[in-house]
Amino acid sequence: MSVAKRTNDDDQEARQEMGERLREARRYLGLKQDEVAQYLKIQRTALSEIEAGNRRVEALELNRLAKLYRQPVAYFIGEDDAAGSLPVDVAHLARQAADLSRQDRDELGRFAEYLRARSAATQE
Repeated sequence: MSVAKRTNDDDQEARQEMGERLREARRYLGLKQDEVAQYLKIQRTALSEIEAGNRRVEALELNRLAKLYRQPVAYFIGEDDAAGSLPVDVAHLARQAADLSRQDRDELGRFAEYLRARSAATQE
């Protein structure tokens, strides 16, 4: 396989992964494609193509999407390994918790332990 063919295949795979992350972030926030497309000032079909990995995302579009979805750009391009390994909702919670005081984060941790124990007790 030629270098150009491998590069094109890698680019397509990266676009598909980014599109999936963008779709997941949009859905997590409960936004419709029409709403996001209007925010970006693009056609809804263009956003659909981005999420399918069939259209390249301009840098300005990606930056605006990252702000809208409250994720770092690095998450969408696959360079944020920590955030990329977490489900979207968990990564969102982690970012929100980072802004809390140490005491509040400790309390949040205790509450998470309570929820885990309650869930385990319910399943028994």
